[in-house]
Amino acid sequence: MNLGQTSVVYFISRIVATAFGFLSTIYLARILGADVLGVYYLVVGLVAWLSIVGHVGFSKAISKRISEGVEQGEFVAAGAFIIAVMFGIITLGLLVARPYVNDYIGTSATVYVALVLFATLANSTTSSMLTGFGLVHVDGVLTTVKIGLRSLFQIGAVMLGFKLTGLFLGYLGGYLVAIGIGLYFVVRGVERFSLPSRRHFESLAGYAKFSWIGNLRSKMFSFTDILVLGFFVPSSLIGIYSIAWNISEFLIIFSGSISTTLFPKISELSANEEVGAVRNLVEDSLAYAGLFLVPGIVGGAILGRRILRIYGGEFTQGATILVILIVANFVMSYQNQILNTLDAINRPDLSFRVNGLFAVANLVLNVALIPTFGWRGAAVATTLSVAVSLLLGYYYLDTVMTFSVPYAEFSRQWAAALVMGVIVYQGLQFERSLGLLSQNFVIVLVFVGLGAGVYFAVYLLLSDRFQRTVSDNLPFEVPLLSKL
Repeated sequence: MNLGQTSVVYFISRIVATAFGFLSTIYLARILGADVLGVYYLVVGLVAWLSIVGHVGFSKAISKRISEGVEQGEFVAAGAFIIAVMFGIITLGLLVARPYVNDYIGTSATVYVALVLFATLANSTTSSMLTGFGLVHVDGVLTTVKIGLRSLFQIGAVMLGFKLTGLFLGYLGGYLVAIGIGLYFVVRGVERFSLPSRRHFESLAGYAKFSWIGNLRSKMFSFTDILVLGFFVPSSLIGIYSIAWNISEFLIIFSGSISTTLFPKISELSANEEVGAVRNLVEDSLAYAGLFLVPGIVGGAILGRRILRIYGGEFTQGATILVILIVANFVMSYQNQILNTLDAINRPDLSFRVNGLFAVANLVLNVALIPTFGWRGAAVATTLSVAVSLLLGYYYLDTVMTFSVPYAEFSRQWAAALVMGVIVYQGLQFERSLGLLSQNFVIVLVFVGLGAGVYFAVYLLLSDRFQRTVSDNLPFEVPLLSKL
């Protein structure tokens, strides 16, 4: 399976998984309301921060060392041992700080924090091992399994009356099944297991001492604003803000699929000093990083309020937040490709500096803007911090390798998105004249489908590069593409 097809398999798996997540969240939001979801997302956000300490950059280090193809069994064992020890230390700390944790969350939930942390760390470790073995498509399918089962378990538990407890138990159940299946593939991928020596731990630590901040950057991007908002706004607004985040992050899935798929390949090519091949992959990753986010910005501005209405009337007040967060993910999509390349070519030291700038800027801006501007300040703070760090990342990558930024491809994507926007806006105006608000869910699906169809059709007509990419990665020949 070539890289393009692997990316597509991973992407489709994530899309299906996200669809499960969306549907379950809609149901849970309508049944439980924003308050309960606010507490749930606050716990998930807290676990996201604790998980940074839990693997301290070792997940990325595990992927990197395994992808190099030498002594893979030893690195698997060393990585698993390190993560297990870190989990034990954090769990002990949670028990000691239990009163403070419960007070922050607003309910007795420390035990759930520990359980969710275990599932999160075990899942990230298994995922990093699969990535290292080049089994990105397997990891993508397991993401679907994880989120699908989590959604089913959560809905079932809520229907039985467990409410908040059911959300956490469902989370744990879905993750454990996916972890078990993932470990089966990891064991199959290792030719032989052997006890790791000191140098294996040192090799992982040598990479992780720089890559740990990449995990910090990822979690800060998704959760800093939510955690800081916890001190200033009611849980209902946190619930609405979190829903807007979930929708906006849906659009960055394809960009993540590209970076996840390319990491082991760029790592291998870099180790073999195949500079030209690395450059081609980097340029391709940048060309398509915003493929879904460009139309997402336009579509979010037009349909954002209608999309949020699906979750309930109270969620529509987050329409402006949604657009700002889509822009934040748009900028992050390009930063992901740049940092992914720096990590893959064994320059985690440069990624460390970029991620460090983002972490400081994100925290400072959130603390500075949220007290004055509320949740809009949180969204703007996240967007500005990732934009500043993107510029630094571009500067560093430009200093260590030669590559071209595909500006022409960007312009074609924006042109296609604007055509899409005009058609969707006119369609929405017509729909409003008919007064079909009671059929909002169906209307949203129709306009999203229409917008996607128009965007990709126009982009396909405008871009020779996209035509070649689609043609090269289809399992069958499409005569129409060869004529374009």
